[in-house]
Amino acid sequence: MEDSTYRLISLSGFFVISGIAWVTGTRTKIKIETIVGSIFLAWTLGALTFWFSGSRAALEWINDLLIALLSASQKGSIFLFGPLALSPGQTLADGSSSIGFVLAFQVFPSVIFFSALLGGLYYLGIMQKIVRFFSRAFYRILSLSGAESLAASANLFVGIESGLTVRPYLKKMTRSELLTLITCMMATVASTVMGIYVIALHKVFPNIAGHLVSASLISIPCAILVSKLFCPEQDQPETLGESHDDSRDNSNQTNLMNAFVEGGSQGVKMAVGIATVLIIVLGLEALLDLILGKLPEFLSQPFSVVRLLGWITFPFSILLGLRPEEWEIAAQILGSRFIETEVSAYFSLASIQATDAALTIRSMTIMTYALCGFVHISSMGIFVGGLSALVPSRAHEISLIGLQALWTSFLATLLTGCIAGSLVHI
Repeated sequence: MEDSTYRLISLSGFFVISGIAWVTGTRTKIKIETIVGSIFLAWTLGALTFWFSGSRAALEWINDLLIALLSASQKGSIFLFGPLALSPGQTLADGSSSIGFVLAFQVFPSVIFFSALLGGLYYLGIMQKIVRFFSRAFYRILSLSGAESLAASANLFVGIESGLTVRPYLKKMTRSELLTLITCMMATVASTVMGIYVIALHKVFPNIAGHLVSASLISIPCAILVSKLFCPEQDQPETLGESHDDSRDNSNQTNLMNAFVEGGSQGVKMAVGIATVLIIVLGLEALLDLILGKLPEFLSQPFSVVRLLGWITFPFSILLGLRPEEWEIAAQILGSRFIETEVSAYFSLASIQATDAALTIRSMTIMTYALCGFVHISSMGIFVGGLSALVPSRAHEISLIGLQALWTSFLATLLTGCIAGSLVHI
């Protein structure tokens, strides 16, 4: 089939997946303004990304900037860890060469550096202005409540911290607002960890950093669309008709360097958290695989967690508009991230592409966009636990909504992939 046919499948997949969100939800009356606004904003952002030369130039600039920041972040890690911090193929001035890829020494330092940088930008008031711009845009275009708009815009740059921006309203937020909040949290990625994905894919995907920024942005209206189809607003939000600003308190930061250090400290906690999750989850997956491996083989292959999840996600790999020969690989990667996290999924994608070139550039683009989100059980636990700590009286309700958000955020990232598949021209 021609690429135009696959693009048509991606376009159809967007609306089929949106329909699945409504069918599997409460199936109550939807708010047309929010649904239409979400679709309009998502496709407009997609068109700006893939069709306009100015946007492509901006993506290339963002890509070069993030690559430069990653290179800068490497200097400190090389000073501390020496050859362990070198990427494969790199050498030090004294001739010492890299021993190969080591996640802890080559990736986690970039998380700390990016987190410190973000802390400095917040101290200077730059991030507040950016968040305020997106908050007002979401409020006006999508007809959301003020709290929803603020939290959704904050998710472009931070993860669980976005819940702090609407902490005063969490106790009285409606069920629909909470689902939108958690879905946005899980369907996007924080700027502080985006460097990990860039490191994973920059050698096999041109301008990957710019595309990841675009994917996270497009995922916001997609997350709102899916959450409002799954659980339409039936109550009266406290902040409906009000636009709120992010007034993050920096009073405990005495100067810019203090802000950098505090931000870096948060990055250390994040890196340790990621490492902890990977160690636990991958270990549990291996244990389950040992148990499943005792079962009789099916189609001459043993059972495994990734294989079972791949069967569940297989229909969605078709709806993304991928080629038939790519469906199985894509389904396994999509399914694996529920357990292994998107970090492992991106590295698996890069490994497959580097060794076999199994995916076309168009399909790589689709998968990169579809994987761009914290859609896994571990993040669900982190987000639910974080919000429950802020409003203990609603902990049980938040835990139930968190399970729903795992589903809605998965669908939202698929919509982002469908937009990429429909509009990309390679």
